Amino acid sequence: MKTLFRGGTVVTGHGTRRADVLLDGETVAAVGRDLPAEGARVVDCAGKLLLPGFIDAHTHFDLDVCNTTTADDFASGSRAALRGGTTTVVDFACPNKGETLHQGLRLWHEKADGKCACDYGFHMTIDDWNPTIASEIDDMYDEGITSFKMYMTYPAMMIGDEAIYHALRKLREKGGISGFHCENSGVIDALVSERKAAGDNGVWCHPRVRPDYLEAEAVGRLMRIAQAADVPVIVVHTTNAQALAEIRAARRRGQKVYVETCPQYLCLDDSVYDKEDWLESAKYVCSPPIRKKADQDALWRALRTGEVQTISTDHCSFTTQQKLAGRDDFTAIPGGIPGVETRGELIYTYGVAAGRMTLPGMVRALSENPAKLYGMFPCKGVIAPGADADIVVYDPEAHHVLHAADMVSRCDYSPYEGVTTKGSIAQVWLRGTLAVDHGQLRPTVGKYIRRGKCAL
Repeated sequence: MKTLFRGGTVVTGHGTRRADVLLDGETVAAVGRDLPAEGARVVDCAGKLLLPGFIDAHTHFDLDVCNTTTADDFASGSRAALRGGTTTVVDFACPNKGETLHQGLRLWHEKADGKCACDYGFHMTIDDWNPTIASEIDDMYDEGITSFKMYMTYPAMMIGDEAIYHALRKLREKGGISGFHCENSGVIDALVSERKAAGDNGVWCHPRVRPDYLEAEAVGRLMRIAQAADVPVIVVHTTNAQALAEIRAARRRGQKVYVETCPQYLCLDDSVYDKEDWLESAKYVCSPPIRKKADQDALWRALRTGEVQTISTDHCSFTTQQKLAGRDDFTAIPGGIPGVETRGELIYTYGVAAGRMTLPGMVRALSENPAKLYGMFPCKGVIAPGADADIVVYDPEAHHVLHAADMVSRCDYSPYEGVTTKGSIAQVWLRGTLAVDHGQLRPTVGKYIRRGKCAL
C-alpha cells in the first residue's frame, strides 16, 4: 500500500526542506515537492515536522539486576518506545559470568522475539574473557551483532584492564566497536565503606560515592587502553565536563572516540538527590549519577559541536516499590530510571525549542548517528528513497504536560513529571505501518535487525 505525507517539513541530519514523502509498502519511495497522490492514502502534514524514526541504542528491558527485574520487558518497553517516537531499540544481551555469549544471545531472543512491537537488535555484553568467549566473537557477527559492551564497575559484570585490552584487540580484527560504562569501581567501594562506617544512608550518598572525577578517571584509563589496542571505542551515558576533557585529550592524540549521553544528564541536575522525601530522591538513582547544572551546559555545548554523537536513554525502569528495597541501604536501591517514552519530546523541548540545538542536530543525535554507529544506515536513520519507512510526525504546536499516569511504561513514575513539552509526537510510522496515532498505540510487530559495521 502507498502512503503520501503531504506538505510537511522533512528533517535530515543536514537540513530541513518542505517536501512530500511517498511510502510504498515498508520503504520510502520518493521525497520531493508535489508528488502525485494517485493510488495512495494521503496524510496531511501541513505545519508538521517529518523526522526519521528515532533509534535508542541503550535500553535494558527484562533485565535481572539487584535481586529484581526491570519493570518493563520487551512487550511494554517497546510499546513505550514507539509512543515516544523510537522505532528501533538496541538492547544489551547479558550473559551471566561463567556463561557463553551464545547462552546470553539465546536468552535475549527468547525475551524479545515475538514480543517486541518496534524493530530491535542486540549489543553483546562481555563480562568474561577467555578462549571460549574469544572464539564466539565471529559467531556474534554472523548473528548480526557488531557492537559490544564492557563494564569497568559492578562486580557481577566488570572485567579488568587486561581483559579489556585483549577483547579490544579481538574486536579490532573484526572491525568491531564496543561501548564502556566508565567508573572507578575500587575507589567507589572505598567511599561506600566510609559512608556506611559513618552511619550515613541518605540517597544523597549516591552521587557522593560516585563523583564525576571517578567517572573521568575511568574514561581516561579506557582511552589509554584503547590507545594501546589501537581501536575506536564508545563512552556510553557520559555525564560531565571532566569526562569530556579526557575524551578531548584522546582525540588530540589522534584516537577515534564516540560519545553517548542521555536526557537525564541534559535535563536534570543533582538537586534531585536532596529532596526531603526519601522515595522522591530514590527515583533518580542511576549510575553514573545525575550531575550539576554546569555539566548539563558542557554536554549541550558538546552536542552542538559534534563532540557528543548520540543521545540514548539507558532506560532501566523500576517501580517505586522496587526502589524501596534500598530504604535501609542506599547501595541496594535498584539503579536506573525510565526514559524511552519521553526522550524525543524532551530533546525537542530542552534542546531545539530552547535554542541549544538545531533540528538537524536533533536528528543526528536521535536517528542518523546511531544508525551509522551501529551499522543500520541507510536503512534506518534517514528519510530517503530506499530507507525503511520509519517516520515520526511531530507537531511543534501541540504542547502538553508529561504525567506518568498517561504513559504505557510499567514504571509508576516519570523523572519528568509535570514538565510541559514544546510540541508533541502526533504519529509514529514503523516500516510504513501507523504504529501510534495521537498517543494511541496500534498493533505492530517488530523485526530483528541484523546489523553491519560502524560507518560513522
